[in-house]
Amino acid sequence: MEVLRRSSVFAAEVMEVFDRSPTDKELVSQAKALCRDYINSRLIRAGVSWSKPEYNAPVPGGKLAEVSTILLRLGDELEYIRPNVYRNIARQLNISLHSETVVTDAFLAVAAQIFTAGITWGKVVSLYAVAAGLSVDCVRHAQPAMVHTIVDCLGEFVRKTLVTWLKRRGGWADITKCVVSTDPSLRSHWLVSAVCSFGHFLKAIFFVLLPER
Repeated sequence: MEVLRRSSVFAAEVMEVFDRSPTDKELVSQAKALCRDYINSRLIRAGVSWSKPEYNAPVPGGKLAEVSTILLRLGDELEYIRPNVYRNIARQLNISLHSETVVTDAFLAVAAQIFTAGITWGKVVSLYAVAAGLSVDCVRHAQPAMVHTIVDCLGEFVRKTLVTWLKRRGGWADITKCVVSTDPSLRSHWLVSAVCSFGHFLKAIFFVLLPER
């Protein structure tokens, strides 16, 4: 799909930014690039036919590739712990995927709810898992253009809510510190903050999205 395509030149520019202190704009660009990679991975895993092979985004290299790999790895852990949360998201939220406004409002409402009690890497991974799950729903319901909307929406949320936190941590590369042990008993410690409130978040979002009476 053209909306998810990135040139190798753009990928190289994004990778170069990891070698210095990134600007707000660069952090948002990185966030969107990582989101495209995450979504693409989940669409492939779901076996969804959504684009011609020649339109698939190239695999990034360097530090960006490392960050993307770890983000996906942590996403696997999170989705394994709470698989039902990140599947059939549109149905859980009871929203139509034919309206860009509805999809945007729903995604932003979920994002805001995730970060209500603060920012952690676990919650950031959760945000990406939600974006990917919603994108899979959109493609399955013949709304592939909505994927571009979701990527842009995530980028805007990062700009408004996460950029300051990311800059304090030195940028996206800080997520690599989440992978500190191969001990199965320790592998999910970073996820606690991401999943502890998920028993209530979808219910809360459902009521946020209900039309006024």
